[in-house]
Amino acid sequence: MKNNFLTGICLLSLLACGVQARAAAADEAHICVNDAIRKDNRPPQEERLFRSEAVEKQIRRMQELLKNTKLAWMFTNCFPNTLDTTVHFRHFEDGRPDTFVYTGDIHAMWLRDSGAQVWPYVQLANEDSALKEMIAGVINRQWMCINIDPYANAFNDGPTGGEWMTDLTDMKPELHERKWEIDSLCYPLRLAYHYWKVTGDTSVFGEDWLKAVANILATFKDQQRKDGTGSYRFQRKTERALDTVPCDGWGRPVKPVGLIVSTFRPSDDATNMQFLVPSNFFAVSSLRKAAEILSSVNRREDLAEECTALADEVEEALKKYATYDHPKYGTIYAFEVDGFGNHILMDDANVPSLLAMPYLGDVDVNDPIYQNTRRFVWSEDNPYFFRGKAGEGIGGPHIGYDMVWPMSIMMKAFTSQDDEEIKTCIRMLMDTDAGTGFMHESFHKDNPAKFTRPWFAWQNTLFGELILKLVNDGKLELLNSL
Repeated sequence: MKNNFLTGICLLSLLACGVQARAAAADEAHICVNDAIRKDNRPPQEERLFRSEAVEKQIRRMQELLKNTKLAWMFTNCFPNTLDTTVHFRHFEDGRPDTFVYTGDIHAMWLRDSGAQVWPYVQLANEDSALKEMIAGVINRQWMCINIDPYANAFNDGPTGGEWMTDLTDMKPELHERKWEIDSLCYPLRLAYHYWKVTGDTSVFGEDWLKAVANILATFKDQQRKDGTGSYRFQRKTERALDTVPCDGWGRPVKPVGLIVSTFRPSDDATNMQFLVPSNFFAVSSLRKAAEILSSVNRREDLAEECTALADEVEEALKKYATYDHPKYGTIYAFEVDGFGNHILMDDANVPSLLAMPYLGDVDVNDPIYQNTRRFVWSEDNPYFFRGKAGEGIGGPHIGYDMVWPMSIMMKAFTSQDDEEIKTCIRMLMDTDAGTGFMHESFHKDNPAKFTRPWFAWQNTLFGELILKLVNDGKLELLNSL
């Protein structure tokens, strides 16, 4: 009788725990496993910057589905991190939504990061009108930023100036930083296209959009460098070589072959050879998305044809100049080329990267050249691949030796067609959070407690995106086998 009584008490306790977790999830999510509640690491509700019921619903759903306590806890912390901590939503004077998105611990808005940070929420936009309006606000703000300066990568929330106003380039007080990176103009196109396809909302494709497209086309063509060095130059007084540009700020010479110069990489490090291959692939797919919008929504066949023609030209140049016949891996994509026949063979963790090209939709995952490249970049033949006691993955010169970026592990999982490989990636991400429940910019290959950037919203939200995608793609059993 005593044993039955105790058993009943335990069962009631477990039942109460489950009810408590579900009831609390809407406000402060808890995970109830083995009669123990692990509190999330999100900010208190009153300090969260933006709330989406559709996102909270996904958190509750994943808590119920995921059997691994830590994985469910990490999803709860990471997936809403952009909304909780970086989204500043308001309206322009004309009533249009306007959203300024911090990158995390740097209080500026990167075109790349902001486009990537809100990307996973687009799939939920039709379930939550407030979320939909917030994303539209990001797109509107991105067009505004591009029209202020299409060469800038990061912007202030107004003409406030900042720490890089002394850079030797055409700085403006609205700019946080003016590093020319192709992907800064691609991420807004990718986000707007996805938003349009999911929601059908065309309100973001007004005059600011048309002006932004014109600026994007002009900038891409200028940086094909067909008539000299183009209009962009950049220098910074710094002891860090990758923060400035050689040859009086113009960068090392390139041969005008149709590719587009990217003076900086997505890491905000200067390129060596200025034709950055993954970013040129990203330009091709983004221009084609822009062309479809211009044709279907704006009926601007002239601009659509201009986008398509430029995409075709860059694609043809990639076929001629972007590959390298590697003695070990076969034909692979180079990371950077100069049009003269020189190649840099490596990969950097920041997206766009060679590894991430199928994730962005730039190449087919089954492309044999990509598969050869994938084997190369995830090997010690890539100088920025690091393997240690804690984990393995790709880093880059931005942080330096022995520092693995979780983003590279996520991209390996996103582009994997092998369940065991995916499990290895997820397990590694779970084991290298240093007990925080969050992703970081990078961690030391032998010691995850040695990490950079405790608050980096892009990587956090990307982790949530990955776990949600795996569940929605029928991989729940795989995750629950961890």
